[in-house]
Amino acid sequence: MALTQELYATPASRLDSFVAQWLQPHREWKEKVLDAVRTVEQFLRQEHFQGEHGLDRDVRVLKVIKVGSFGNGTILRSTREVELVAFLSCFHSFHEAATHHQAVLRLLWKAIWQSQDLLALRLECLRLEKRVPDAIVLTIQTWEAVEPITVTIVPAYRTLGPSAPNSQPPPEVYVSLINACDVPGNFSPSFSELQRNFVKHRPTKLKSLLRLVKHWYQQRARDIHVTVEQRGYPDYKLIVNPYEPIKKIKEKIRRSRGYSGLQRLSFQVPGDERQLLSSRSSLAKYGIFSHTHVYLLEAIPPEIQVFVKNPDGESYAYAIDPNSFVLGLKEQIEDQQGLPKKQQQLEFQGQVLQDWLSLRGYDVQDSDTLILSKKKEGQALFPAS
Repeated sequence: MALTQELYATPASRLDSFVAQWLQPHREWKEKVLDAVRTVEQFLRQEHFQGEHGLDRDVRVLKVIKVGSFGNGTILRSTREVELVAFLSCFHSFHEAATHHQAVLRLLWKAIWQSQDLLALRLECLRLEKRVPDAIVLTIQTWEAVEPITVTIVPAYRTLGPSAPNSQPPPEVYVSLINACDVPGNFSPSFSELQRNFVKHRPTKLKSLLRLVKHWYQQRARDIHVTVEQRGYPDYKLIVNPYEPIKKIKEKIRRSRGYSGLQRLSFQVPGDERQLLSSRSSLAKYGIFSHTHVYLLEAIPPEIQVFVKNPDGESYAYAIDPNSFVLGLKEQIEDQQGLPKKQQQLEFQGQVLQDWLSLRGYDVQDSDTLILSKKKEGQALFPAS
């Protein structure tokens, strides 16, 4: 807060000095972060992945670029999050990128765990993050850096090709983008070079302005008011950061109202279906950045509700004790959808779930989504009704 007061007391003529003194990263610190990131980039460029069914047999990374503040030169001091976009040889269209995105994430996941160079960087955490589009996130605790470094990897279709930095894509690119008809923002990484270069080649004063806006936003503009509604109870209002995990919001509600049961929070955009809010996500992940109302349902522990997503994109909800075996969930799926449990394969955060382990053992929580596929190829996923 003292730094914020310092900013408001700084005259316009000295803002450049303020940015240089307080917001720009130190060169030595930035180099330590980039050294670790270069190891990840080198791994991606040199690795050849063995493609799964439906992919090219030899999957290569055509190009890796840094995006976001590290890529465009507007990084704030002590920022430890770096995002990389990896353009892959197996994506020949927007449609293929959408169809095989999850398969590529699985390939990357397996290869990262087998990379001795990345393990030597003290790889501490590797997870799949649900976002638009989904990505792999790894946390590295290097010997040189005091704080851990988070690297996000997003596979993408290289729609622009090896074009010049400031060239414009041909109209056909946008025609194919429109025809792909996918989730809004899902193909944004394909245009990340344009986004990066738009800022990267601008004057220093513009970059300083962007740093000031980011700093102000982090200090002042994040908290929003959330009204929690529950049938039979008065509304409860709290102030939250939309980027903090929803799990923390539930903890605030629990402390305020003394709940011991399991909480389910949901929200609804007018005209749309109600959505359950996952404890692992944040309000920002659901596009909530302003004052909103959420709805609370208190469930009886220890039962949780999980969603199982089929390859066709349809999801089914199942109520189950988190201490139950994975096999118990498969039996419910067989009863409801007709797919024999022996033919089912369930995945969660890139891991294939084993029948005789519990859901709690995989850290499956309320409102999480599991991915269902069929073990054998050449058959319809579900029997005809």
